[in-house]
Amino acid sequence: MTADGVAMVRRLTLLLSSPRIAPGLFSRDAWTALAGAAHVLARDEDESQLYAIQESGIAATHLGEQGPDVLARALVDRTDDGQVVWIGSSDGDPGLTDALAAEVSSRQDPPEVEILVGSYDVPGSRLLDLVAVMDRLRSPGGCPWDAEQTHESLVPYVIEETHELVEAIESGDRTHMVEELGDLLLQVVFHARVGQEHTDSPFGIDDVAGGIVEKLVRRHPHVFADVDADTSQEVADNWEQIKAVEKPHRTSPLDGIPEDLPALARANKAAGRLATAGRFDLAEAAAAEDDLGSRLFALVLEARDKGQDPEAVLRAAVRALDVQL
Repeated sequence: MTADGVAMVRRLTLLLSSPRIAPGLFSRDAWTALAGAAHVLARDEDESQLYAIQESGIAATHLGEQGPDVLARALVDRTDDGQVVWIGSSDGDPGLTDALAAEVSSRQDPPEVEILVGSYDVPGSRLLDLVAVMDRLRSPGGCPWDAEQTHESLVPYVIEETHELVEAIESGDRTHMVEELGDLLLQVVFHARVGQEHTDSPFGIDDVAGGIVEKLVRRHPHVFADVDADTSQEVADNWEQIKAVEKPHRTSPLDGIPEDLPALARANKAAGRLATAGRFDLAEAAAAEDDLGSRLFALVLEARDKGQDPEAVLRAAVRALDVQL
């Protein structure tokens, strides 16, 4: 009972929050609970949420490392003064909920116990975990193998993971796709982590992500600006026009096609570039020759005419052979 005769609410609130967003970004219900609490408590002195709450003007203290049973008893005892808010630790406070259940069950007049989710993960937040893990692996005291890698030493893994992803997609195994997409994503994050260590021209994951965001916005004016493009072909035409402005140094339609692409994929890309540039006659002329390379190129053009990827078609044929053995 309070001094004015109002019954005092004895409540223990476990405030959970996502470690993947900025500290202090709580819901209104969370801030209301914090503002009305007799005690706001955390485990660690350097808990980021503790700092954020203290900076808002709300008194909050840390209890230090304690066993679950001792901590549960201390939290329940504090509810004699009114509402207690426990700021959940980043590791989830292992064993605390079980200890609280046992402590509350043993009391004749237990307090209310509630779990209040103060913030949620946003889509893509697990990418922050990947960046953090990669940083730990690459930093002093991390993994010796990861620390030794360079952009050049990682190239074989990028190629291998790309091919494994293609295989997973063509197999239709979605669980395998998720795994291989993760492996390829790791390569991007790995290269970005290596890149930020460069002495003269460092770059990090935000530079990589920022660059592709800007490119996507720039090359989709029909979405982010006032350009009209109602069909896929109009979108593709706009894309090529924008890319031509961005890369004025390319004087040939075939400039920029990686030389290390598999031969069929490179031929397919070249045929597509020539068609876009209005010079498909060159591709047809090359295919009309009688040598073996030209006949292979003619098959590439045939696959394109049928809307098929020659690389994918050939891979499927080889897989069929394997099944027959």
